[in-house]
Amino acid sequence: MRIRSTTVLGVRHNGEIALGADGQATMDKHVAKSNVRKVRKLQDGKVVTGFAGSTADAFMLLDKFEEKLNGYGGQLRRAAIELAKEWRKDQYLRKLEAMMVVADKDELLIIAGTGDVLEPDFDVAAIGSGAMYAQAAALALKKHAPHLTARQMVEDALHIAADICIYTNHNLMIEEPS
Repeated sequence: MRIRSTTVLGVRHNGEIALGADGQATMDKHVAKSNVRKVRKLQDGKVVTGFAGSTADAFMLLDKFEEKLNGYGGQLRRAAIELAKEWRKDQYLRKLEAMMVVADKDELLIIAGTGDVLEPDFDVAAIGSGAMYAQAAALALKKHAPHLTARQMVEDALHIAADICIYTNHNLMIEEPS
């Protein structure tokens, strides 16, 4: 049995960025843990990351991403591109089953194992099993509740996803880059 499932959502709105995730890890058909911490701050809080996929693989990528950030002076996009290039070339890294959403005060990106670094459409980035529910909710909030902050949108959208997706729970962790 493999541990799986999560929902990670990042929103950029009115000059703010927030990134959040639920806390559920599922093994087969059972909840293995309900308060997993899937969002981390790096670079003294200037960068926020969220990961989905196999836990060990995600932590390996998190470590590699932090190395790249340190190596490129905290430049988010450059570190993301260099990680994606290494991920695509390295035989061991290519087998990792994980994705990441990364953000600083200016940018929001998705890093995928296919070697892709994606700047999401409409300033909403979502990964994991509940990603499409969270993304749809966030897009609706951006359109119909523009008075909300990015953090409020992430929180509301993740709660909506948790109401729909059996692999997503209401134990949320939300961070904002400083």
